Amino acid sequence: MESTSKTFFSLAKHPLRFRLFLLAKLPSAYFAGVRVLQAGEESCSVSVPYKWFSKNPFRSTYFACLAMAAEMSTGVLSMAHVFKRKPAVSMLVTGLEAKYFKKATGITVFTCNDGLVIRGAIDEAVSTGNGQTLTTRSVGKNDQGDIVAEFLITWSYKPKTL
Repeated sequence: MESTSKTFFSLAKHPLRFRLFLLAKLPSAYFAGVRVLQAGEESCSVSVPYKWFSKNPFRSTYFACLAMAAEMSTGVLSMAHVFKRKPAVSMLVTGLEAKYFKKATGITVFTCNDGLVIRGAIDEAVSTGNGQTLTTRSVGKNDQGDIVAEFLITWSYKPKTL
């Protein structure tokens, strides 16, 4: 199991492959400039810049672009732990809560440190055959290390049946 997640992480960290994935599957994240900075078994960090495509009229990063980066930091971890899983596991965001603390006027980096908890929920779903839900946390910080926003993203994991 660990080798398949490592394979997925190596794909997610490859700049060209990941940008092509975004362009094909998540074009709004591609154009907003969302990038995976770090991904591993336990954590994932994703950045989103303040630029023309991601800005709002208040001279800060649009909240939806911040949400994309936050969700991606949890989604990369989830995708890695369901990658080539037998039986296959479906995953779906079922809830989102956000708190904003500062204007996002530069690059904002969202980090989720819930990788092992995510893997545990997926393991539980597979071993019991019952769907599991898990609320993950992603914190976005600016270049000065100040917290810009915090997102709680609830995921559902269900083993697929034939």
